[in-house]
Amino acid sequence: MCGIAGICRLSGSDKISFDTLVRMTGVLCHRGPDETGIYIDEDVGLGHARLSIIDLAGGVQPIHNEDETIWIVYNGEVFNYVELRAELVDKGHRFYTTSDTEVIVHLYEEYGVECLNHLNGQFAMAIWDARKECMFLARDRMGIRPLHYTEKNGMLIFSSEIKSIFQHKDVQRKIDPLAMDEIFTFWTTLGGRTAFKDVYELEPGHYMTICRGEMNVGRYWDIPYYDKSERLTLSPHEISEKAHDMLHEAVRIRLRADVPVASYLSGGLDSSGLTSLVVKNFNKDVRTFGIRFEEDAYDEGTHQQQMVSYLGAKHCEIHATNEKIGAALPDVLWHGEKPVLRTSPIPLYLLSKLVRESGLKVVLTGEGADEVFGGYNIFREAKIRRFWSSQPNSNKRADLIGYLYPYIFQNQKLKSTLQHFFAKGLNKFNDPLFSHSIRWGNTSRIKTFFSHDLKKEIGSYDGFEEIKRRLPEDYDGRDYLAKAQYLEMSIFMSNYLLSSQGDRMAMANSVEIRLPYLDPNVVDFMGQVPSKWKILGLNEKHLLKKVFKKILPETITTRSKHPYRAPITQSLLRGKAGEYAAEMMSEKSLKKSGLFDTGKTEKLLAKIKSTGAANEMESMALVGILSSQLIHLQFVEEFPVDGFLPDSIDLLVDRRV
Repeated sequence: MCGIAGICRLSGSDKISFDTLVRMTGVLCHRGPDETGIYIDEDVGLGHARLSIIDLAGGVQPIHNEDETIWIVYNGEVFNYVELRAELVDKGHRFYTTSDTEVIVHLYEEYGVECLNHLNGQFAMAIWDARKECMFLARDRMGIRPLHYTEKNGMLIFSSEIKSIFQHKDVQRKIDPLAMDEIFTFWTTLGGRTAFKDVYELEPGHYMTICRGEMNVGRYWDIPYYDKSERLTLSPHEISEKAHDMLHEAVRIRLRADVPVASYLSGGLDSSGLTSLVVKNFNKDVRTFGIRFEEDAYDEGTHQQQMVSYLGAKHCEIHATNEKIGAALPDVLWHGEKPVLRTSPIPLYLLSKLVRESGLKVVLTGEGADEVFGGYNIFREAKIRRFWSSQPNSNKRADLIGYLYPYIFQNQKLKSTLQHFFAKGLNKFNDPLFSHSIRWGNTSRIKTFFSHDLKKEIGSYDGFEEIKRRLPEDYDGRDYLAKAQYLEMSIFMSNYLLSSQGDRMAMANSVEIRLPYLDPNVVDFMGQVPSKWKILGLNEKHLLKKVFKKILPETITTRSKHPYRAPITQSLLRGKAGEYAAEMMSEKSLKKSGLFDTGKTEKLLAKIKSTGAANEMESMALVGILSSQLIHLQFVEEFPVDGFLPDSIDLLVDRRV
């Protein structure tokens, strides 16, 4: 994996700044510590920081076509590049490297924008076509790899990370009030918005063209949905057999690399299944990595060790202690570049650091399984709540919700309270956001901590209406699970799970993650599967359990889902974290950022410290306020412009006259 950066002239006569391009590339060297390269001419500048994985010796970027009229900088992997290369050679294309990157150059020559439909991969790219004087930017279907941009003084400035864009001295660094409203409602920003005003992210499944100053954005892919008449009529057994074959192939091509590929192993169904596929079919000596917590409520060590023993894996663990979690939050936010409401990204940051320290830089992960195969409680909640709305007098309410949350319903006093909580909005089951309304409504309560000035800047903006405006035309006709999956995949997965917990935490330590469950063929196939087979009754991921039944212990395939979480108050209000938290949430710091109400924040801290505990809303508020304050400090108040230069430039092509 790598980092890319660039500047493209839209209008005017200002020159592309070589020094700015060098700084933009230098700040990305954690994404690509192996090599750096730059292409620059009168109209465009391209920078690249490389993490070498395929064609270690010859894959330095930017890479060009035969006559050097097309140049590319690229962050990602095309897993079907071997097959594509053979097809292109048959069509007469000549290659000078064995990298997957050069395949894209010739594929673009052959098909133009349509080249994206041929790619099975995870990527963000920038291609300069000097003959047409066109820049082509694109991002993978699911949004595994990031690509940000802004427009300033007649220039389009783009990069893998926002801190690279901020190396351009004319770009303003200001928190976007609407982004704050979205993050404190949906856990992340919507669409192409970022945490910073006037800085945008090219959306998943989209591309951008800039030809002679004219900029256009288009969509080439969306999350697949099939009408009832188009869905598979196969039996669950037949579906699971086909899903097994597709996952087998998805894993096979994601093991393509000129360096070893490791695997994350948590002890849950998703990572255990992938690792078992690797061990039993491709590499019995695969290295595995897992997280352990000091508190039983978060730890999956028993199941993790069971899988290590079952597979005979060479396993390494990171003990994500409360102290380590608290100490790492500032670094996590520097790499994540947006406020968070959970500490969950931090252990993954610590885990990727362990991978890198172990001499590895590619790892398979299980993200996407819950979204694609139907694994989240929020999906089952929607199913239960729809039943409640049709059976208002049913005496099974507590039993049904208790089935999802047995660890909560052991407390008899909470039963009636939680029944009332989940019964909210039952009369609105036709609301397109019905499945997520409780979660988002609950999260929205923490916006009471916003300052008067921030609320004023947000004004009447309504993120719920923004989501509804962007829904597909056929959305209303979809069943409850298809709707919930679309919301979860297009908002939470793409903008939070694959970013704040995925790419950013891995690339902070120069580690590339690969996600077989998000193979486009797997995603498309599961889009054709009737919802009733994904969640059978209340049995989540029914088909995935069948896929792995023969290669996993029964205790793994039948165990209750263990939501991935990390401690909050135990980590952030003690030790060194407690010291910086007190400073960042002090009256002085709060007034400097202007984001939060000082009195309400002071009462929140006093309450948590006095009781030693925090409820769901208070925990989210604590992380949200503290992370926002740190983001403001790092990127607005004390951002180190001119602080990043690569050690050397391995490839420099200067075409200016």
